[in-house]
Amino acid sequence: MVAFNRHMLMCVISLGLAALISIPTGFMVARSPRAAFVSVNTAGSLRSIPSLAILAATMPFLGIGLLPSLVALIVLAIPPLLLNTILGIREIDPAVLNAAKGMGMGRREILWQIELPLAMPSIITGVRTSAIQVIGGAALASFIGGGGLGDFVNAGIALMNMPRLLVGALPIALLAIVAEILFGWLERRFTQKR
Repeated sequence: MVAFNRHMLMCVISLGLAALISIPTGFMVARSPRAAFVSVNTAGSLRSIPSLAILAATMPFLGIGLLPSLVALIVLAIPPLLLNTILGIREIDPAVLNAAKGMGMGRREILWQIELPLAMPSIITGVRTSAIQVIGGAALASFIGGGGLGDFVNAGIALMNMPRLLVGALPIALLAIVAEILFGWLERRFTQKR
């Protein structure tokens, strides 16, 4: 139970912090073609780095334990969140925004009442993708002392002990499936509201 709680803690904190970084950044750069281009390419290059390489790259700077694991998982979660936020904003019909301005809505009102609700399905798609990547990536955090369910997977592989391996692998798989179903349901709900 301790390993499961640690795994969930890593996933929730890293996904939450990645969302706090990516979603506002996506809103800021979406309307500027140059800034969006730089952000998308930077996020795309981060996305191409394997999870284990990100974890290994944090070790020389942050050592081992929970902190480097969180940093690596945040880096892993940012690209899909940022890309989908930018995509969601760019898909909004400019005529809708012009109509809102014409009705006297201010920038903040347009953001909260028009842009955010219309971009929400795309943002939730990014959250879903990031959540699944983080759940799987957190299993690798045990290589740098992050703990979690990955400890059972690594010990099971090292000792050729299938029951121990399954104690870690099955909950990870179930967490990923639950995240897929939950965020898929949320995405459908927000799409229907549009």
